[in-house]
Amino acid sequence: MKKITKKKGILFWITGLSGSGKTTIAKKITPKIKKIFGPTIFVSGDDLRSIFNLKNYSKSERLKIGINYSKFSKFITDQGINVVFAVIGLFEKLRAYNKKNIKNYVEIYIESNTKNLVKFSKKKHYKKNSNNVWGIDLKPQLPKKPDIRIINNFEKNLNQIELEIMKKLKKLKKLK
Repeated sequence: MKKITKKKGILFWITGLSGSGKTTIAKKITPKIKKIFGPTIFVSGDDLRSIFNLKNYSKSERLKIGINYSKFSKFITDQGINVVFAVIGLFEKLRAYNKKNIKNYVEIYIESNTKNLVKFSKKKHYKKNSNNVWGIDLKPQLPKKPDIRIINNFEKNLNQIELEIMKKLKKLKKLK
């Protein structure tokens, strides 16, 4: 992982397929990140879609929205505030933008296979009538070299996943 600078906030970009546990995990680790790294806000792609009434799920619209999420995250981190952002964001272009433009960028990939997601997901995205679903209709551009990769096969409980992530994130604190 790269060196973290104190002058800017950190973007903890938590990405993965729908239903992989991104938002639940992000909510769970946000208070601990705040305690270790300072002022922190939690944001989810679902929340922003609701706030701004974003209803288009085509691949091109998803990319456009994702770029806006990245620009929003840069705006916040440039003010010295950390952002824990739970977002599908499965475009290499988004991750490349974040790596290039956000000084303190930490990519956390929650990896789950589609069969488990269909079986365990509480969301309705994987029902037969859905379309424009990552991993089903849309081929995702999965992270090749995330800073942290967590495999969520739904066998570990959330506390185990939280401990795994926080152990890896604490190494960042030592780099300050």
